[in-house]
Amino acid sequence: MFRTIARVDPATATEQSAYDRWMDQTADREQARIARIHGAEGIIPLPLWLTLFVISAVVFVYLLFFADPAEGRVTQGVLMGSVTVVISLLLLLLVFFNHPHGDGVGRLQPTAMERTLRLIDSQADAVGLDVTAPCDGDGNTH
Repeated sequence: MFRTIARVDPATATEQSAYDRWMDQTADREQARIARIHGAEGIIPLPLWLTLFVISAVVFVYLLFFADPAEGRVTQGVLMGSVTVVISLLLLLLVFFNHPHGDGVGRLQPTAMERTLRLIDSQADAVGLDVTAPCDGDGNTH
């Protein structure tokens, strides 16, 4: 889009106003993209993962010291199992938050981007504009 608009030389006040509006919208899009980058995959750093696994192991070992020979195996199993299930589910939830995009239940889908692309295509068709993308579907420039 930048290459396309870079060749524009607004001559009238109306064209200058439209050009200024286009540049403002471009700046807004760039800011929105920067904000989306913060939501990109893999944002949970390795030290946090290591800390969480060590804390999980410490809690599990700590529970082992609550083992009481007077308690039945079922009671001890429920105590250990419930804590293990809770910790495991929380770690799995972090894995989900670390990779929120893709297929599967609850994964984020690019519906807003697809809707925007359809809107751009329909508006370009409405004004008879033939737009050639500067890159292919994978983002590689021609």
